[in-house]
Amino acid sequence: MMGSRSEPISSLGSGSPNGNQSPLSDPVSPPSFVNQAKHFMTKLQPSRTADSTSNAHLSDLTPQDTTGSGRSERPPRPLYQHWWAWGLAGVGFGLGGVVLAAQTTISSIRNDLPDTADTLNYVRTGSLTIKAADGTILQQTGPATRNKITLSEMPERLPQAFLASEDQDFYEHDGVDYQAIARALYVNLTAGEVVEGGSTITQQLARIVFLDQERSLGRKVREALLAQKMEDELTKDQILEQYLNLVYLGSSAYGVADAAWIYFSKQVDELTLGEMAMIAGMAPAPSAYSPLVNPDLATQRRNIVLRRMVDAGYITAAESDAAMSEEIVVNPGPVKNLYSQVPYFTSYIQQQLPQYVSPEQLELGGLTVETTLNLEWQKEAQETVDYAIRNYGPYEGFEQAALVAIDPRTGEIKALVGGDDFAASQFNRATQAQRQPGSTFKAFVYAAAIAAGFSPYTSYMDAKLVVDGYEPQNYGKRFRGMVTIRDAIASSINVVAVKTLIDVGWNPIIEMAQRMGIKSELLPTYSLALGTSEVNLLELTSAYGTLANRGRHVEAHGITRIFDRFGNLIYEANFSPTQAIDEDSASIMTWMLESVVTSGTGAEANLPDRPVAGKTGTSEKRRDLWFVGYIPQLVTGVWLGNDDSSPTTGVSGTAALTWRDFMSTLLNDIPVEQFPETPSLGEWEGSIKAEPVKPKQIFEADTPDNSGAETSSSDSEGYYESYDSYNSGYYNDSSGYSNSSSYSEPEPVVTESTSGSVSEPAPAIVEEVAPIQEAPPVAPSTDTPVETAPPPAAIEAPPPPVQDLPPLIPSESEGTPRATAPVTIP
Repeated sequence: MMGSRSEPISSLGSGSPNGNQSPLSDPVSPPSFVNQAKHFMTKLQPSRTADSTSNAHLSDLTPQDTTGSGRSERPPRPLYQHWWAWGLAGVGFGLGGVVLAAQTTISSIRNDLPDTADTLNYVRTGSLTIKAADGTILQQTGPATRNKITLSEMPERLPQAFLASEDQDFYEHDGVDYQAIARALYVNLTAGEVVEGGSTITQQLARIVFLDQERSLGRKVREALLAQKMEDELTKDQILEQYLNLVYLGSSAYGVADAAWIYFSKQVDELTLGEMAMIAGMAPAPSAYSPLVNPDLATQRRNIVLRRMVDAGYITAAESDAAMSEEIVVNPGPVKNLYSQVPYFTSYIQQQLPQYVSPEQLELGGLTVETTLNLEWQKEAQETVDYAIRNYGPYEGFEQAALVAIDPRTGEIKALVGGDDFAASQFNRATQAQRQPGSTFKAFVYAAAIAAGFSPYTSYMDAKLVVDGYEPQNYGKRFRGMVTIRDAIASSINVVAVKTLIDVGWNPIIEMAQRMGIKSELLPTYSLALGTSEVNLLELTSAYGTLANRGRHVEAHGITRIFDRFGNLIYEANFSPTQAIDEDSASIMTWMLESVVTSGTGAEANLPDRPVAGKTGTSEKRRDLWFVGYIPQLVTGVWLGNDDSSPTTGVSGTAALTWRDFMSTLLNDIPVEQFPETPSLGEWEGSIKAEPVKPKQIFEADTPDNSGAETSSSDSEGYYESYDSYNSGYYNDSSGYSNSSSYSEPEPVVTESTSGSVSEPAPAIVEEVAPIQEAPPVAPSTDTPVETAPPPAAIEAPPPPVQDLPPLIPSESEGTPRATAPVTIP
């Protein structure tokens, strides 16, 4: 019959026996997944394929004419020929793809999850914690937990209040509570607003430590996976303890201990049941439920928490009723550690951080900085500075003081005070004030001389000196005749320091000072020997520490270790000592500086039970009063003066006295230790070479002439130890040897620096050949040119001559007699 399709269904899907294509098949071969779909759907059809052994059944498969029209009924089509079948298949494949993609994504997220052990050491971003050497917190800024406590230190009812309020099934779930999520969804839909959350305490902790507050499905998935990982790797108590120490509870309270203090001025073990419930009730919305903001709403939340504690079996109904009837008395306490108790030191530490931490890490925050500070010594240092300003300052005309103490063996700053009132002025006089060190700089002049092979008994004529128009002067314009350099440093004689500089040379002295720890620029001028190049107290004290440490310099530092917000070590101090000056020269210099304290200008620094070495210093017009001294285990520097660099009426002996005031409080903490023995000078050669300066003009008197010496009442009273200052003495054609404050060479020029002190530019270029010329109004000298003259320094009255020197034998040069035979230092 035309149009009849009486072929078996089996032949429709696979082509005719002769290889021709079925009339219903697609003329173009379908993709493989279509073939697979056809095969699958065909399998779903009842089998109608003729059995080769039972042809009798073929007639049963032929459609019958049921209409009487002689036409056969169309057989049912295979499923793959129905559009809806393809739709169902597409949906199935789509769902399968989604599931596969989800599994792949989740697996990828799991592999990318952070180490949950970081939770145990986490510090909130944006915070900074600075600790003393003993672990005491000095300051915390930003959103920091200021009082972290263990779970065992908390009263039992406190964590129970949080569990009842936030996560009743905490000890049963695996990090995600699906029942709580369903319950919260139902409650929120019923209420028409979000009134209950489904996050567990573990999820909240994961969000605090690793995530932000973004509201997205991706963040929630990551949060759930993190929570489950935390539950696998941490104990329940560890999770709960960290949560209770990190949860934000309003008013800058991070953690339960902070909240107890900020709201009630109590420790956690002093809280009542009602106060604990109120603190726990603030967790969902601290700004809304704070008793400082909305006491009525806070009370309602407290009562809800108490009822939940009854439901959870933590307390009885009677305890709940009693707590609800309790009047809540809010007694706000100040945020702990927000303001530093040692502000000059902590501000210095914050300024140092960029040297050790990247800008990105600084911006992110969460840093914990361990420092070198000895907190008890720091308190003594601050009290010493305050005492000096209060008791010595009014009589000697200074209003400020600074003090630095360093362990010379390690370079660790043990105390640092930059003034008396940080609130009034944040200017740190220990690290930021550049001042003329005066005669304290002579230690570097003589250290270079000793290292260059000079003997402590090398002698110079202390008499009138004019070099390239510069005339250094001693206190009272007095001269003492022949003196050794040991006697000269003990008595702080300026003329001898300048002559020594000329013999040693600018470069060896500057390089020596820099190796020992001076970082500020040093100008190669004659007045350098008298301390006119400005330095700060920290670097000056550190440089003296090199002598205390047998010539080995260790960089002064205040930071030992820095940790990031997860407790990972990102910086650790590792300063190796460098031999800045040979050990024998350092020992000789220490012996010479001991004489400053035992019989020189630093007598006020003498300690009763141990040796002390150090040097006083005074800048011009007594603007700056200094003493830097040391024992083998500690070097301490003291500065007294005014911020506007105005003159004082004080003496450097007061700085030495202030040094002793501080050091005396530490004697019980530091055992008595002797300085190393001084070496034999029998064959002393030194370790560096001198580079003598060749002046253009020089005049040296061959005898002291004190006929024009000025008389000082202070000098006549024996206060020699206080006046190690100087007057500048540049030659002036119109008025002879000037006593003004100008330092420029060869002509006087006054230059005010940023700190208000006078600075001196480099001198004129010195020629290779330096003929001696007349320096009016005195006659020219025929002596060998002397080494470069130091810059003008404060003049101090000389002490009595040191008595333990051997007899001196004049050298062939009458003008510069020296000790000719090597001597062993006693």
